Amino acid sequence: MPSPSLSAAAVANPVSPLALDPSPAASRPAAAATAALRKRSVLLLDQRPHPSTPTSRAATAAAPPLSQARRKRGLSSSGRPRWQTALSVAAKNAALLAVLLYLGDQAWRWAHPAPPALLDDVALAAYNARVDDVEASLVRALRALQVQVEAVNRKIDGEVGAARGHLAALLEEKRLALEAQLSRLESRTDELNDSLGGLKQMEFLRKDEFETFLNEIKESLGPDSGSEVDLDQLRLVAKEIAMREIEKHAADGIGRVDYAVGSAGGRVMRHSEAYDAGKRGGLLSALPFGGGDKGDPSQKILQPSFGEPGQCLPLKGSSGFVEIQLRKGIIPDAITLEHVSKDVAYDMSTAPKDCRVSGWYQGPPTETPPSHAAKMSTLTEFTYDLAKNNVQTFDITVADVSVVNMVRLDFASNHGSSALTCIYRIRVHGHEPVTPGISS
Repeated sequence: MPSPSLSAAAVANPVSPLALDPSPAASRPAAAATAALRKRSVLLLDQRPHPSTPTSRAATAAAPPLSQARRKRGLSSSGRPRWQTALSVAAKNAALLAVLLYLGDQAWRWAHPAPPALLDDVALAAYNARVDDVEASLVRALRALQVQVEAVNRKIDGEVGAARGHLAALLEEKRLALEAQLSRLESRTDELNDSLGGLKQMEFLRKDEFETFLNEIKESLGPDSGSEVDLDQLRLVAKEIAMREIEKHAADGIGRVDYAVGSAGGRVMRHSEAYDAGKRGGLLSALPFGGGDKGDPSQKILQPSFGEPGQCLPLKGSSGFVEIQLRKGIIPDAITLEHVSKDVAYDMSTAPKDCRVSGWYQGPPTETPPSHAAKMSTLTEFTYDLAKNNVQTFDITVADVSVVNMVRLDFASNHGSSALTCIYRIRVHGHEPVTPGISS
């Protein structure tokens, strides 16, 4: 706070040079006081004297001229010079700028943190050592894992090999069992085929045939038998029928009509090259083929031989043919091929094996028919089996067979002989057609 003496001096002596003072000498002490006041560095906050003091009253009375002087000199209303005000504003602005710069720097550091400090050599070496330890641990773990994987693979391979061997053994066992079952099935199939063949050869009566047979029985018993037939009568008729069948079988061995028999008109028309009997050595060379008959020896195959060895038609080689003219035109249904029984045969290798039978109808010599080969048709094919009976009958397998009066037997092989094949007897069975003109 300024002293009262300074304030009074300032009031009593105005510093403005514009003030009108009649005494120039009196302004000099005021000017000196004002200069001394400017040189002081004390900030005058308020130069107005207290109203209670006598000096203040005098100053108050002289205040209007001082205010005018201050305004004229450019002082502020607070009594502070302009440079101080400017300096204060500049200081405040500088402080505010410093605060703003500080806050901006803190914000920049917060948004852009400084990179971590570089490790020194010791820390880097320790870090590398730990990395090497981790890598070594990983390598050891990988090797252990590989060893375990290899062990597992070997175990799996062993298990798979054992399972594969077991499966192969099981499949082989099943295959052998299946083959055995198939063999048994084939044998049973052969037995069934033989049974079916026997059933086909059996002549079963149809209903109309049975009724005809029953009527014949009633007629044979006479009108006194009545409409009913008892068991004793049936036995008597069956006995008579059996006796007739026995007589028929005793007559020709198989009990079927032979339309190729020589005694009824059958003839051998052609055959392949015959084997020269004079070139055969041994006991068979002494046998007269034809039984002393100086006629055609080929006709022996159309006559009963009664099982005599040598009573046959010997054909050269293992293949050949024989053409036979029947006694009349028939519809064939079976062919019978006979060879000497193996119980009395000297050599069964001359028996024919794979055969084929063909047939056609040949008109009378007065006509001029085309070649019979153009009308020839295959009737059946068969194989003569030495394990069966020496007299073997084969059914005609072709459906809708027409009337034939010529039959040809072709054999492609025999049972082992390369020199000759012996034909003992051929029989042709069938029935006459409904139209008698064709058969005659």
